[in-house]
Amino acid sequence: MTLDGTARRTDTGTAHARSEPAEAPGPPEASPAPGGIWRRMGLWGAAHAVDDFYQGLVPAVVPYFALDRGYDYVAVGGLAMAATVGSAVPQPFVGLAVDRWRLGGTAALGVALAGVGLGAAGLVSSYAAVWLLVLLSGLGVAMFHPAAGRSAREAAGGSTTAMSVFAAGGSVGFFLAPVLATPVLAVWGVRSTVLFVPPALIAGWVLLRHRQRQRAAAPAAATVPAGPDRWPPFLVLTGVEVARSVVFFGVSTFLELHWLRDLHASHALAGTALAGFLGGGVAGTLLGGRLADRIGAVAAVRLGTALTLPALAGLCLAPGGLVPLLFAVLTGAALNVPFAVMVKLGQDYLPARPGTAAGVTLGLGVSAGGLCGPLLGLLARAHGPQGVLAALCAVPVLGLLLAYALVEPDGAGTGRFRPRGRA
Repeated sequence: MTLDGTARRTDTGTAHARSEPAEAPGPPEASPAPGGIWRRMGLWGAAHAVDDFYQGLVPAVVPYFALDRGYDYVAVGGLAMAATVGSAVPQPFVGLAVDRWRLGGTAALGVALAGVGLGAAGLVSSYAAVWLLVLLSGLGVAMFHPAAGRSAREAAGGSTTAMSVFAAGGSVGFFLAPVLATPVLAVWGVRSTVLFVPPALIAGWVLLRHRQRQRAAAPAAATVPAGPDRWPPFLVLTGVEVARSVVFFGVSTFLELHWLRDLHASHALAGTALAGFLGGGVAGTLLGGRLADRIGAVAAVRLGTALTLPALAGLCLAPGGLVPLLFAVLTGAALNVPFAVMVKLGQDYLPARPGTAAGVTLGLGVSAGGLCGPLLGLLARAHGPQGVLAALCAVPVLGLLLAYALVEPDGAGTGRFRPRGRA
């Protein structure tokens, strides 16, 4: 197996001559009709969009907490950290529970809790109460992702393109948050967050109904493929995810403030910049799935990570209020090319634990950047939002170095890997 992600599947007739122990055969992977696949992926993609809308609402609402409540940069960074602590830290443990006991109902409960927590945050006055409600919303996100990621994995089969529909749903949610929230927040202030609670309750009800129909239909045994879990490459992949997360949350948290404080632009243009960044992420997520099915998962991860650096540098250095908009879109697209690919790749590395893999790649790996919120806040206090963007330019370099330590799984979705030494 080569390390550049370009190796192709070779004749398997020589595989039995290898000295490695044979893998235990697992249950066959489900092969539902194509129409059924896309209907199910559409359901989970839509639910993911609603859930991640509330994650995207955090960077959309923090500038208004800063302006309406007088929070400084450190306090703003603390809110991002609260969302991260709630969502990132519990997700691997929720994933372990989902894999062990198949707690599919946690997806419905989680999306409802994500909306109620953040919706109520704008109604309270003390910073401690706001922080705790944002933390509660993050916990709802942590409950959603592992169960939803496992179900989406089963529906997608071996297709990274299909899995990208689920992942792109999350990017759509992030995109819609500033688009829908910015005009509402600009008119009614942070108390208007309560208006965004109903979608979470509706999504939770739909998922509960879907689960009830599945159980009534007495589905067959679990379709998750068996195979050896490969923890070393999975841990490397998590490192790439964390590097991506630091950039994503740094940009999404301070991008509007960069337009407002450094570029002296209007609130409308600042909201447009954040929407462009997140909209580019939707396109990048879908593009990444197609690229992975064509050139390989590892190659797609490396390509997206490499393209992030010049796009982010352009975002930081481009003058004026309009020219940087292009780089905001390009940065979002480049950052998200590896997104769906890494979710699917993580589940290929841990084929017996798809919920755990989803909990890490969609949780700890994706949200861990929020743990750097206070540090980024201190950096912004000293050098402004533009200083944060400049410092973030170093992070994709680390991510790219880690990406070159990844290995390509053999047979996407099967849980099988090329034996060591095969070219």
